[in-house]
Formats: sequence, C-alpha cells, structure tokens
Amino acid sequence: MKKTAINITVVILGLILVNVLSSKVYQRFDLTKDNRYTLSKTSVELVEELDAPIIIDMFLEGDFPSEFRLLRNETKQLLEEFNLISDKILVNYINPIEDENTRQRNIEELTKSGLEPYINTDNSTGKVTQEIIFPWAFASYKDKTVKIPLLKRSITKSLQEQITNSIQSLEYAFADGFSQLTKPKNKNIAVLKGNGQLNDLYIADFLKTVKPYYNLAQFTLDSVSSNPQGTLDKLKLYDLIVVAKPSEAFSETEKLVLDQYILNGGKSLWLTESVIMDKDSLYNATNSGVSILRDLNLNDFFFKYGIRVNPSLVKDLFSAPIMLAIGEGSKAQLQPIQWQYSPLAKSNSSHPITKNLNLVKFDFASPIDTLKNNIKKTVLLVSSPNSKLEGVPTEIALSEVTQNPDVQSYSQGSQNLAVLLEGQFTSVYDKRILPFKVNNFQNVGKPTKMVVISDGDVIKNKVVRNRPQELGFDEVTGKAFGNKEFLLNTVNYLLDDTGLINIRAKEIGVAFLDSDKIGENKAKWQLMNIVLPLVLLAAFGFGFNYFRRKRYV
Repeated sequence: MKKTAINITVVILGLILVNVLSSKVYQRFDLTKDNRYTLSKTSVELVEELDAPIIIDMFLEGDFPSEFRLLRNETKQLLEEFNLISDKILVNYINPIEDENTRQRNIEELTKSGLEPYINTDNSTGKVTQEIIFPWAFASYKDKTVKIPLLKRSITKSLQEQITNSIQSLEYAFADGFSQLTKPKNKNIAVLKGNGQLNDLYIADFLKTVKPYYNLAQFTLDSVSSNPQGTLDKLKLYDLIVVAKPSEAFSETEKLVLDQYILNGGKSLWLTESVIMDKDSLYNATNSGVSILRDLNLNDFFFKYGIRVNPSLVKDLFSAPIMLAIGEGSKAQLQPIQWQYSPLAKSNSSHPITKNLNLVKFDFASPIDTLKNNIKKTVLLVSSPNSKLEGVPTEIALSEVTQNPDVQSYSQGSQNLAVLLEGQFTSVYDKRILPFKVNNFQNVGKPTKMVVISDGDVIKNKVVRNRPQELGFDEVTGKAFGNKEFLLNTVNYLLDDTGLINIRAKEIGVAFLDSDKIGENKAKWQLMNIVLPLVLLAAFGFGFNYFRRKRYV
C-alpha cells in the first residue's frame, strides 16, 4: 500500500514538473522541405525591434477560387509566424466587397489609394463570371502607412504561376513594408546631372518609387572644371549615383572624379546608350529617322571595368507592340503592331534582383559584351534567342512594321542588356597621366557594385499633359512591365546592408491540381467521391443485416 502511494506521488510530481517546464520552454519545428514557415534572420530582427504596434489591414478575404484561397492561407500563416515573434503585429482581415451597401464605395476608395483590383474571370461552369479581388494589405506604424502587394502579376504567366511567385515573395513583401515603416532613411542617392541626362519629369516615377527608402538629391558635375577635388569629396558623401540616359560626352576630368568615387566604394547605376535613336524622333513628316553613333567618351571607362556597350541595336521577334494608324483617310484605325526595336527582356531567375520579375521593356537597346578580368559579372537581363543586331548608321522607318520580318535572320541568339559587376575595380587611369591631382589616388579600389543597362528608356516614364505616368505601363496592351520593380530591386541590392534583398531568393514549392486532368477525369472522380462511398455504405448495411439475421434467426 505504501509502495503504491509512493508511485502515485512520483507520477503526480513528474506531471507537475513536466507541465512547469513545458510552460517555460516553447519550441516550434519547421518540418517542411523548403522551410516555408521559417522566417529569415532579417525579418525576425525587424519585428523584434518594434516599440509600437504594426496594424495590418488585409483585404484578401472572401469566397475565392482555389488559387487565391491558397494565397490567402499562406499569407495568414506567414502573419501568424510574425505574430509569434512579436505580439505587436496586429492583423485585421477585411472583405471590402462583402456588404452590398458599401461595396462600390470601398472599391473606389481602395482603387484611389493605389490598390489595383484583380478581375478574375471564371468560365469553368460554361457561364462567364467575373469577380473583383483585392490582393493587397495596408501596414500602419505610428503615423506612417504603406501598401503591401500580395500578388505578383505577370503578363506572360498563368494564374497558378503568378500565385506561386507571389507565395515565394510574401515574406519579402511584408519585410520590405515593415522596413519602410520602421527603418530611418540612412542611405543617400545622387542623381547625376550636367551631361544631358533625362529631366526629372521623365524619371519622376522612379524617384517616387525609391524615395520611401533613401534620401535623394541632384548632383551636377559642372563644378568639376573649377574644383575637381572638391566635387569628388562632395560626391563621396553619397552611397549611390544614378546616371539616367546621358546624351553629352564626359570629360576626362569628370571621368576621373567618377572613377575615384567608384574605387572608394561608391555604388553606381548606369543607364547609358551607344546609339542615338528615340521613338519620338520617328513621328515626323517622313515617319523615319537615322540611328547614329553616340560617343559619350565612356568606352575606355567601361572597358577597364570589364564590359563593352556595342554601337548597334538589338532587334527581337519577342517584343512589345507599337500603336500605329493602319489604313488611309477616314478609314485609318489605330492598331497594335509588333515593334522589333522594343525587346521584352527575360530575367535571370537565380539572382535576387530579377527573381520572379516580370518582363522588362526596352527601346532601341544596345548589346553588352562582358570581358575577362577579376570582376565578377552577372547578366541580369537578356533578349530572346530570336534576336539580331543592326549596325549604325541605318535608316529606321515606322513602315517596317507593315512588313513581315525575315524570321531566319533573327538567329544571333540572346543579347545581354543589363549586367551586374561586383569586386575591386582597377582605376581607368592606372599608369596614365591624371587630368588633375587627386588626394589619395586609388589605383585598386574597395569592394563595390555597379549595374550597367544598355538603354536609358528603361527608367523613362511617359509624360501626358505635363504629368508623369507610371513607369513601365504600356497603354497599347494595358499591362505593366517589370521596369519599376527591376530598378527598385537593383537599387536595393546595390545599397542593401540589411540582407533584406536576399529574402527574395527563398524558394517555396507550391503544388496545384492539374486543371486539364481535372476536366478530363471529372466524371470519374465524382463517381469515386460521391457514388462509391454510398455503394460501399449500402453493401456494408446489407451484409451486416444479412449475417445478423442468419446468426440469430
């Protein structure tokens, strides 16, 4: 009896001890192969440092197709992971179109706030139906609010592929939003002026896009001629320079200032061209123009760093359309016609800058050659394999679009259109006479990064009635290309010191049912899931009653 009492006491004490320990120690284990429920170190640090609540209003609520239900569930799961790290993550799940009385007003207000709805068209039942979905969220912290896109749209990918890319980018989307809300802007960007670069009105949407992250300022090189060392010292105060479509040659003094800025660790984004040609120059009496060489005096500059922007134009069968009037007189109609001088560049799917990126639109782009040296080079954007090169000078006419292209001639393969360079650069003025005396001249520089894009129009937004339009939006197709996201990712990568951009490299496998097989085997699966269980249940009932009567009668 005494031994039994001791055993019971030990068991009770053991249970109490286990409960106490379990209340003190909490551990979660992510058993998924792709670690989809494990937040990155950067994300964890962002929410651990909160000193006030982040309130999230998520609008992806309602009765959705299976793809959007999956996106909604994955978003909720991610927000739960954030909430486990910090109890200051507060989430409101809102269906903006649930109430018929406020439906239209909510749609208008959300659209006015920049939340573009997704119109889902469903014809699976034989009847075409459309429903409005808002795959967006608002995140608010103290007196700031940012919008967070939950769906990464693409003009070339199916809905399932878009959902897959969106799920892979969810953590980055929220971490990026949290970073905008909580991190002070401590990096400075200089937009270079003085060499015929694009006016601010034509890069306004780009500037608007990067402004929430960084401090922006214009920087002119005009003072180089009178005070080159002072200009260099001021330029060193900036972390990144952006050179947007220069049209006037750089002097040797200006090049030395830029060279020493880069060798002192400065980052740079170059959108430069080696050919003078613009689509606007074709809209004249003859509807034609002549492409000629543009000499910016940068050939030796880039050559020393390991690339060459060739003086030719890339023509691509996989290209964006141009809107032209076809016909004569009153019968003329505007029609979208494929324009081979506007390549739609494919992205490098393995690099964080271009992972899950939409097509990037170019206009009159030049090919980039990579040269052998000690600099690491990563090709970010390329034209399609159905490309060819056109030398300069040559006449270009809008009438070309009415002619069937010689497909056989488009066989020169993919052409490099954007290249990332990383490493310790050697000075362009190594073993050369310097244009001016530089304090602490750097012959081999500090580790740095540079991106060269062979078309200045990649950053150029259209202007209508003196108002800048959205960068990358194509009024012909009504679709948005990936220009804005590409440039923002590029700037983030060049300036990233938090590891935020690396979240984009996360791979998550998403399994979808094959819709074609579902359609083909619909009757079979309906029979197996509805009729077969009823048949088995009836057989069991009949057999049970039969053997019961046989045994007891």
